[in-house]
Amino acid sequence: MIPKNCKRLAEVDFPLSAVNDACVEENNRKTRVDSGHISLLHAWWARRPLASCRSLLLTLLLPDPCDPLCPAEFKAAARKALQQHRKVGLKDADLQKALLAFVADIANWDIVRVAGYVSTARELVKAAHGAIPHVLDPFSGGGSIPLEAQRLGCEVTASDVNPVAWLLLKIALEWCGRKGPELADLFEEWAEWTLKEAEKRLAEYYPADAQRRKPLAYLWARTVRCEAAGCGARIPLVRNLVLSTSKGRKKALRIVYPKGSLEPRIEVFAPVSDREVERGTVAGNNATCLKCHMVTPRERVQAQLREKHGGADDAILLAVVRGNTSGRGKDYEPPNRQDMEAFSKAATKSKSIKIEMPPAPPEGDTGFRPRPYGITNWADVLAPRQRFSRWVLHEVIEDALKEAAKKTKDKDLLDALAACLYAAYSDNGQYHTSLCVWLSEGVTSIFIQGSGVPMRADFVEGNPLSPNCEGLGYSIRSVQSTLRNLSAVRYQPSSPLLANVLDAVLPEESVDVVFTDPPYANQIPYAHLSDFFYGWLRLGMRSRLPQAFTDPETEKARELTENRAVKDGGVHDRQWYESHMYEAFAQMKRVIREDGVASVVFAHKDTDRWEALISALVQAGWRTTGSWPIATERRQRMRGQGYAALETSVHLVCRPRPDDAPVGDWGEVLRELPKRVGDWMERLQGEGIRGADLVFACIGPALEIFSRYAKVETADGREVKLAEFLEKVWEVVGRAALEQVLSTAEAKARNGAAGALEEDARLTALFLWTLQSTNGQNGPGGKSDEEAEDGAGGDEDEEEAAPRGKAKGYSLVFDVVRRFAQPLGIELPKWEGRIIETQKGIVRLLAVKERAEQLFGEDGAEAVAHQLERDPMQDLQQVLFPELLSERPPKIRGRKQGRIVSAGNSADPELKKDREATTLDRVHAAMLLQAGGQSNALRALLKAEQERGPDFLRLANALSALYPKGSEEKRLLDAMLLAVPR
Repeated sequence: MIPKNCKRLAEVDFPLSAVNDACVEENNRKTRVDSGHISLLHAWWARRPLASCRSLLLTLLLPDPCDPLCPAEFKAAARKALQQHRKVGLKDADLQKALLAFVADIANWDIVRVAGYVSTARELVKAAHGAIPHVLDPFSGGGSIPLEAQRLGCEVTASDVNPVAWLLLKIALEWCGRKGPELADLFEEWAEWTLKEAEKRLAEYYPADAQRRKPLAYLWARTVRCEAAGCGARIPLVRNLVLSTSKGRKKALRIVYPKGSLEPRIEVFAPVSDREVERGTVAGNNATCLKCHMVTPRERVQAQLREKHGGADDAILLAVVRGNTSGRGKDYEPPNRQDMEAFSKAATKSKSIKIEMPPAPPEGDTGFRPRPYGITNWADVLAPRQRFSRWVLHEVIEDALKEAAKKTKDKDLLDALAACLYAAYSDNGQYHTSLCVWLSEGVTSIFIQGSGVPMRADFVEGNPLSPNCEGLGYSIRSVQSTLRNLSAVRYQPSSPLLANVLDAVLPEESVDVVFTDPPYANQIPYAHLSDFFYGWLRLGMRSRLPQAFTDPETEKARELTENRAVKDGGVHDRQWYESHMYEAFAQMKRVIREDGVASVVFAHKDTDRWEALISALVQAGWRTTGSWPIATERRQRMRGQGYAALETSVHLVCRPRPDDAPVGDWGEVLRELPKRVGDWMERLQGEGIRGADLVFACIGPALEIFSRYAKVETADGREVKLAEFLEKVWEVVGRAALEQVLSTAEAKARNGAAGALEEDARLTALFLWTLQSTNGQNGPGGKSDEEAEDGAGGDEDEEEAAPRGKAKGYSLVFDVVRRFAQPLGIELPKWEGRIIETQKGIVRLLAVKERAEQLFGEDGAEAVAHQLERDPMQDLQQVLFPELLSERPPKIRGRKQGRIVSAGNSADPELKKDREATTLDRVHAAMLLQAGGQSNALRALLKAEQERGPDFLRLANALSALYPKGSEEKRLLDAMLLAVPR
């Protein structure tokens, strides 16, 4: 039994670097079909790495041996348990070090499969608690946290309000625990039967060619009629006519209209040059007719497709993808007669099939874009042959279960078998819709963009008999791998609850540890998206598990997310979400023991959402006692070039705040804050945590100060709210960052005080500092896997999507920039159009080359270079912003998104002061001279700056360290710095 006031290991230290490495390794390996990872059981959103869950949970369960209250019995038992893995010294600090090293070891994907390590972990937990500790996760989702709690030998209560998540939990936590090896054997037997039977019934609908090459996929395009007067041609909606760019195997599409015909003929050809390939027929869902070259606007495209429920039923077949005869690569060919006949036969049979699916998500917070095109039910996402094959596979699974029932009378085992077969069937469904796209690796999921579902003008139909990810066999092998892996872990099974955290299903003070990853406001509309999977699972599980699969769709009213599309029980807006999250945290506090400990995971870059969740946590009576930013996010999730994306999730360690907690003094809190945050930043940077991850990670230790009090008051008795405190946290972090990248003077100065660089330099430095990537990989200058996928598949609703490949520079969420800028005296409107540009809540740092006309005028760098060469001693201020020196009132670029405004009187002192060249302006001017090859002018400028003072080189060196490796700006800066006279 751990004394109430004895610190847990997670409240003192944590092997952050080792666990982060383990999480990255796990994320890289878990998609391998033989890995046995729980994620292969079935798709689910925001599933956390097992390594982070296992490691943090173990440190929550164990006391810190260096704490004076740590029981001697635990220390002795821990030393004995660890002996088989490493030598442990006699001091408490030696034991603490050994425990942290063991936590680091067990985070490893390979080591945790060694039975000896799991046994040791369970011995340590037993030594700490005596009785089996009880762990609660009220938002269990994909099951990572409760699975690891069971692995560590804990009693587990896992719950989720979503029936899809509940079924996955039931398979992993209950059936694999009770019937693991038996279930794995039975599944393997009947999965093989299912695949063989499916081949018999469906092979004729996916015919091989004369060379016996089976099709991998079929490429389709929706069609609309050209509405130009006198035309009426059928337009295939194709974004990109290029099929393959592989060397020696280039292929593209050509759309031609035979004379007098309104129907297109699709040709597949091998282009010799890119000029032979025309542009696609659709952009932003405006359709261009290649017969008359007129454009049918987006609204009319939507209207035509709406009449056809999305238009998948009358799509036109563009090409067939088959494996290359060499075994390497893929061939793109026009469909032959057998292909057309097979499709026609399947389409005819599909007309009599009615698959009952839930309604598609409404527009709004759900991120579902196809609804305006007539896709109002999840059944509408199916093309004709997809509808037919999905129904046939359902029939095959039902026949397999009937045959299995003849051999075993264990109903529970048969239900488990049905759940696993339908899990594979449901999971595979994400690769068989008319909203999937084709990449060189194969068919992509309908959910490739995470929590959003874009509309696709052209789409791919995968072969369900293929052994690759688009085939049922792949999903079956994935489930089989997971069952084998989980059955090898001997753990006490638990029955998950299909319940909301507010249902109060547990008695008071019955839980030792609460560990949960709550939903983040409107980030993922779980219920609406999971309806797709729910529909497929319901086909087979409605009669077997009626308590979860009777309703026609998942329940939306009790899901704790911000989703204004849900009206039941009031509109689920921000206020509704925040009030219900407060109630959820209050329920967790009600059920935890007085000496219990909790961890809440946060991974959201919206500062307002952070504030809302933290406020709910503090108001519900929790105090923060530790905080660890763990690399739970896949680096491939980064949203694109120049955007900050979190790679870590902050794991707050919390305890119930005592009812008699004191009132805190605001002055004392402010005095304590800078050192606590500064020390934490230094620690995390040593662990490889950078940029936005570091910013949000600093909120945890700051909360340790604030949340220990019942409330915090100023000297005159005014209560300080959390929002005001967090503003101070951002200020402290910003000042510490400036101190690191510029100098101490910059951190201390406000509003251009003496000794400080100007506002624009501070803003740029903070911007780039925040954009830094944790561990320095796939930073803002890189192109992520997901960006490549988005570029290939594309979001058809371009007007609603973030622009890609248009604006250069780097971007941050406006609120992050605002929270840094305000307390440091940086006026954002002042720099709008000069160094930043704000659109749709995103602030973009202008690329240096975008500032050329602004700095040098219409005549460009060459004119300025000539002036500097003629008069090397000339002040650069006299040649930058030349429009201010003109006698005539020129038109200059204003600060409002490129708006052209009159300069008015060029002698206006306020305007001249506003446009006075700053140190950053002069650094940018030097970079542009370097880019233009104006070496003489550059040398003159650099010599003048050396005589002016140290600010120019200090800023240039700081920016060189901050710009991402490989970026154009860093290249120019480094080249310019090499030209500095020595």
